[in-house]
Amino acid sequence: MERGKMAELESLETAAEHERILREIESTDTACIGPTLRSVYDGEEHSRFMEKLEARIRNHDREIEKMCNFHYQGFVDSITELLKVRGEAQKLKNQVTDTNRKLQNEGKELIIAMEELKQCRLQQRNISATVDKLTLCLPVLEMYSKLREQMKSKRHYPALKTLEHLEHTYLPQVSHYRFCKIMVDNIPKLREEIKEVSMSDLKDFLESIRKHSDKIGETAMKQDCRYSQWKIIVKIFFSLLLSPNIKAQQQRNLDNIVSQHPRISGGKKSKKEVCASSDLEVPGAQDLVDFSPVYRCLHIYSVLGARETFENYYRKQRRKQARLVLQPPSNMHETLDGYRKYFNQIVGFFVVEDHILHTTQGLVNRAYIDELWEMALSKTIAALRTHSSYCSDPSLVLDLKNLIVLFADTLQGYGFPVNQLFDMLLEIQDQYSETLLKKWTGVFRNILDSDNYSPIPVTNEEVYKKIVGQFPFQDAELEKQPFPKKFPFSEFVPKVYNQIKEFIYACLKFSEDLHLSSTEVDDMIRKSTNLLLTRTLSNCLQNVIKRKNVGLTELVQIIINTTHLEKSCKFLEEFITNITNVLPETVHTTKLYGTTTFKDARHAAEEEIYTNLNQKIDQFLQLADYDWMAMEPGSRASDYLVDLIGFLRSTFAVFTHLPGKVAQTACMSACKHLSTSLMQLLLEAEVRQLTLGALQQFNLDVEECEQFARSGPVPGFQGDTLQLAFIDLRQLLDLFIQWDWSTYLADYGQPTCKYLRVNPTTALILLEKMRDTSRKNNVFAQFRKNERDKQKLIDTVAKQLRSLINSHHS
Repeated sequence: MERGKMAELESLETAAEHERILREIESTDTACIGPTLRSVYDGEEHSRFMEKLEARIRNHDREIEKMCNFHYQGFVDSITELLKVRGEAQKLKNQVTDTNRKLQNEGKELIIAMEELKQCRLQQRNISATVDKLTLCLPVLEMYSKLREQMKSKRHYPALKTLEHLEHTYLPQVSHYRFCKIMVDNIPKLREEIKEVSMSDLKDFLESIRKHSDKIGETAMKQDCRYSQWKIIVKIFFSLLLSPNIKAQQQRNLDNIVSQHPRISGGKKSKKEVCASSDLEVPGAQDLVDFSPVYRCLHIYSVLGARETFENYYRKQRRKQARLVLQPPSNMHETLDGYRKYFNQIVGFFVVEDHILHTTQGLVNRAYIDELWEMALSKTIAALRTHSSYCSDPSLVLDLKNLIVLFADTLQGYGFPVNQLFDMLLEIQDQYSETLLKKWTGVFRNILDSDNYSPIPVTNEEVYKKIVGQFPFQDAELEKQPFPKKFPFSEFVPKVYNQIKEFIYACLKFSEDLHLSSTEVDDMIRKSTNLLLTRTLSNCLQNVIKRKNVGLTELVQIIINTTHLEKSCKFLEEFITNITNVLPETVHTTKLYGTTTFKDARHAAEEEIYTNLNQKIDQFLQLADYDWMAMEPGSRASDYLVDLIGFLRSTFAVFTHLPGKVAQTACMSACKHLSTSLMQLLLEAEVRQLTLGALQQFNLDVEECEQFARSGPVPGFQGDTLQLAFIDLRQLLDLFIQWDWSTYLADYGQPTCKYLRVNPTTALILLEKMRDTSRKNNVFAQFRKNERDKQKLIDTVAKQLRSLINSHHS
């Protein structure tokens, strides 16, 4: 409906215009009718106008016919008058002919002059035409000269514009001249020459950006580095406000950053503002690389209709360069500069592409950039996984992490997705933890190897406060003591504690700028710290404990040290909580396993003490030199045993600071081992004969042991608990020395038996040794009857003992 109305409106407008033109034709002088007719021919309704014109002519014909019919009588009268005039006209003709003849005769000279004037006018016209033609040709020649000059000065894009003007504006005006045809034929060659030269410039440009990618990337990363430093300052500043009492390390970091950049003022700024306000003006990609060749080449190829060819060529060459850039050097892992150069080249490549994307229309598009970035991301991650695995220095791994973060943040600032890089950093974090654990293995070994395993002496208040500041220790009794005094632990306790805190700081450094939540950071730190405690520190402590040359004093000190370190675990928990602001009561919070580590180390040290004591006892027992055939005992205990008891007394005196149960267990273990070893010494197969005198001497040694047990070498035993360690020996020796076989045989097996701890097998072995001695003993004759009676008694007792043994086995 609307289309019909519009068509009708246009038809009315056209009719009105035609009516106006017809009126203008009727009323205008014939010499001025040209512009009017031109407007008709310029329009699109020529045929309709002709129809109207013919209709108007027919109307005028009808009016003329009417007018003729109306004036017919007057016409007849006019003809009659004209016939009359014809005679007069003949006369006038004769007069005119005569006059013309006279005029011709008199005007011959004038005709000659006019002829000369005509020639002059013709020459003038020819000259004017020549000037006009030259006026048309000269601009063409000038334009062509300008073209050659532009080509010579390598201004190819203006040359192409000049060529376009020459071809489409100037040459058509003089196309019939031969030199113009030569120019026309030469135009394709000029275009091809411009294409080749511009392509050569493009290749030079590609080579230039390949060489400058490193510098461009370095520049872009410097810009982002300044912005990152601002973020670190703001982050540390607010964390200090939240927890001002525990951020000494971060305060040092803040001071270092600010001291390196003294001109940075307060306030939070955008990345561009920071870069703009920095004291170091950092140039951009456009300042380092002249992009005009690619712009010119793009315009030239666009004008020549070969833009697609140019785009394909550019993208193909840049893909090749991308593959070269993404190929890491084989020794990249050796230094941080190797990684830095690798990252700089990648950043430089994509900064250039981003610049091209935003400064050209369609030379590269987002899909092409994304495709290149996907390829770059996969290859970069693969290269980093491979090369970072060779890093054994935690400082290098940490620097690499910071470099990767800077690399990712820089490219993220240009709109590239970098989540995969941060995911990969979490993988590197595990490796970083391993390198830290290896480093701290050496640190702990040095601390443990260099320790003197003696309580730390302090001579004044300043030293005391320094140690208390390094390690959380409070003891009211120790504080009251006058100087000089000693801490119960050795130097490795505060050193190990501080190194654990340094390890936590090292873990925290890696978590910075990884866009992790406080809970994730807390979990990461706690897991790494648990590995440090349960694996690294635990192994170091176990190695020290298991060393061959470790002494009892060192083992005792290790137990004391691990006890205090175990108590300090709660302070480590608080330390981590203050750093991460995540309370340990939070759901899914990982707990520290330090308590278990130090308990295990202490138990191992306790076992080693027991083993070491037993070994020392065995060494003393090897010095035992009993005369098993002695007829009379000595006046005192054996020298070796006296020395052994003295050693035990001095050893247990060192156990003062040990937990009570540890000292009691060690003392009981030593006494039991001594008792068992003495029993084995008495019963060993090499001792074939045994006299009563030797047995009495052995009894003196056992009494010395019992006296040691009664003296209470370690406090805490109730009654005669420690003496019970020698009860087996005591009952056995009493049985033989008192020769109380009747009581033993009568009460055997009863709970109240006097010799309850005497095994019949043991008694039989010892009895056999004494019987062999009695048989071979050759004394004075008056004693032979007594010896025979004793021998009979021994045989009878032995027989009864065998009966007890057999009945027990049955």
